[in-house]
Amino acid sequence: MPGPLTPDFAPWTFDTTASPEQRAANDDRVAALRTAGHAVGEGCVVSDLAEVDADTFALGDRSYIAAHAHVTGDVEIGADCSVNVAAALRGRVTVGDGVRIGSRTSILGFDHAFDRVDVPVFRQGLTSRGITIGDDVWIGAHVVVLDGVTVGAHAVIGAGAVVTRDVPPYAVAVGNPARVVRDRRTGERPAPRRADPDADRARRVEQFGADALAALPGLVERAFDGERYRDAPGAAPTVRAHCDAVELAALAGGVPAGLTRDAHVDRLTALVGPDGRVPEHGAEHEGTAAAPDPSHRADDAWPRGAEGYHVLSVGYALDLLGSALPAVPGTGATPGEVAARLAALPWGTNAWGAGSVVDTVGTALTWARETGVAVPDGAREALVGWLVEHRDPVTGLWGAPRARDGWREPVNGTYRLVRGTFAQWGTPLGLGRELTDTVLRHAASGVLDPPRVTACDALDVVHLLRWARRCGAEGYRTDEVADVARAVLDGVLTRWSADGLAFAPSGPRRTRGDTASGVPEGIPSLQGTEMWLATAWYAADLLGVADLLGWTPRGVHAPEPRASALS
Repeated sequence: MPGPLTPDFAPWTFDTTASPEQRAANDDRVAALRTAGHAVGEGCVVSDLAEVDADTFALGDRSYIAAHAHVTGDVEIGADCSVNVAAALRGRVTVGDGVRIGSRTSILGFDHAFDRVDVPVFRQGLTSRGITIGDDVWIGAHVVVLDGVTVGAHAVIGAGAVVTRDVPPYAVAVGNPARVVRDRRTGERPAPRRADPDADRARRVEQFGADALAALPGLVERAFDGERYRDAPGAAPTVRAHCDAVELAALAGGVPAGLTRDAHVDRLTALVGPDGRVPEHGAEHEGTAAAPDPSHRADDAWPRGAEGYHVLSVGYALDLLGSALPAVPGTGATPGEVAARLAALPWGTNAWGAGSVVDTVGTALTWARETGVAVPDGAREALVGWLVEHRDPVTGLWGAPRARDGWREPVNGTYRLVRGTFAQWGTPLGLGRELTDTVLRHAASGVLDPPRVTACDALDVVHLLRWARRCGAEGYRTDEVADVARAVLDGVLTRWSADGLAFAPSGPRRTRGDTASGVPEGIPSLQGTEMWLATAWYAADLLGVADLLGWTPRGVHAPEPRASALS
């Protein structure tokens, strides 16, 4: 016989067991959630003994939350779902329709940062990549689903499983860590892992290298509209697109079709203002990420945004064409000004942005040295000294992780900073093992997983792992480094086509400022092709097979040091 708490502990019986008073109380709870701004559908049951304290919360029609369930963060639950007794949905969690979540299961769409050993864990903040659960999923009792996981539609997770990686649709997964044991549609069990994953890779790498060289001239030619270069059909013409065309053509041993070498030089040189700054083409870019950063100061203040990246792209394009920048911006700062400007960069809130500014400044100092532009005495030494002093000795990075995207910002920023200074100048810096540890931890977070991976994220990882070897990590964690390199390289080999490569294969586009072309994800582009080819080379080099490609990146992403800016 039903007891007074039956509707709370077995809410699927609510229609047959709830008293009029309990029905009225449930209506009040639902109304209160709606008043608080949450989206609660029709026919929902939320136990008075459940704790729903979410920042944002949505509950689809005919779904219920049982007693002692705990819901916090940003949680969206579809229609006809059940959250059973003492289940926890916390952090960023999206649940499809018809999902069953067993009692005492924890779905944790967040994690604690704990990488620093000099700071208590509770002071290091949270990270969140989120959890997505598809339609018609059954999750048994006492299951734990960890941050970053996607569970495909129609999957079944056995009781007590600990889910640490994605589960395919229709899969049955059990154990700790959870592993797929069969497909619900076919009953087939997954094939055993093959030994010797590199058996066929050398042949594929060699073929890919030849195919890329053969495709590049046509790809670059299609990007020229008779007047200027576009990253992809339909995109606005950009300065970077012209420079990417020069780099790709140089990889194939020529110059972009449509203009002579001298005409390319004349056009790029004409873009450079008397102060060395290169604005983006046309007024159509005003107010977009491609526009000059309005926060930069006049005179010799460091350029940012597209203007900052043009120090790299235009400078290297002219260099590949046998010319040079006629003027170099941002090289007039005194040692004191250098230190002050570095300290003012947003290392704690936008490590990527801070690193990109240092990339620009380091490259500007390189061009200044090579073209004879005067630089205040001690300015280069001040830049290096400040960076050495402010590097995190525990992580090997500049900047700190953030709750929103974990290590992505400081890894991105460190790559940009290193590329434009120490790697460009051939200066190893130590902390190679610490850097390797952090970058491998970042790679394991899912940032390299298709379809979410972007060329920027993959290049950051393989470039820094290679530089870390030169900073004292040779022979350190080699198997794990090789696994990351294989994953990155295989992704490029699989996606390559004669039309080139998209910056972001699919999924949410995750780019910033001067690396964003404005081309939708999934569309091949000059930027995507140039960056992925460089990424493939770095990954192949980590595996010792880069020579099979038959080419080496040219320009901005060239792997060998450019010059010693301190000599």
